[in-house]
Amino acid sequence: MSPLMVDVITSLDGFASAEGWPGLWGMGGPEYFAWLEEQANTPSTSLMGATTYRMFAGFVESGEEDMTALTEMDKVVFSSTLTEPLAWANTRLVDRDAVEAVREMKQEGDTQLRTIGSLSLCRSLVMTGLVDRLRVVVFPVVTGASGREHFYTDWPDVALETVEHRTFDGRLQMMEYVPTVLDGPPL
Repeated sequence: MSPLMVDVITSLDGFASAEGWPGLWGMGGPEYFAWLEEQANTPSTSLMGATTYRMFAGFVESGEEDMTALTEMDKVVFSSTLTEPLAWANTRLVDRDAVEAVREMKQEGDTQLRTIGSLSLCRSLVMTGLVDRLRVVVFPVVTGASGREHFYTDWPDVALETVEHRTFDGRLQMMEYVPTVLDGPPL
């Protein structure tokens, strides 16, 4: 069975990006980037939606960023709007229900599954109880006025058991949890 890790980066107030701010809020550092490279070299299949696919495939096409590790990784994009053939190497298109497809991938596979971006996909996977680990890297900024894509909007109640934590570059906080979806607040 394949374990599923949802990976997300957020501001302290839970936004995945902010209008006018650079990527990673301009706060990525050498320890964090080295850790990201280690993660990219861990055998896994990356799951994403069409918006995330288009963004990363655009980076590859433009050559703006080094996308070698992600390009070499197996990727699955869930979309009813994209068509094959997909331009980004090692990417497979799934045009049916993502939750059902991921459920089958977990049951039939043996390679770790990980999300990249794709907040609505992440949310739906958490809500259905398919996520084995939730890993959040919190950047030390509050983007209340400029924040976009609030990660926790429309989530159910979820209990989190901490299984790992780490600080990168003296400022970025990584927390890894085992999530359990709750029916409501605990009694």
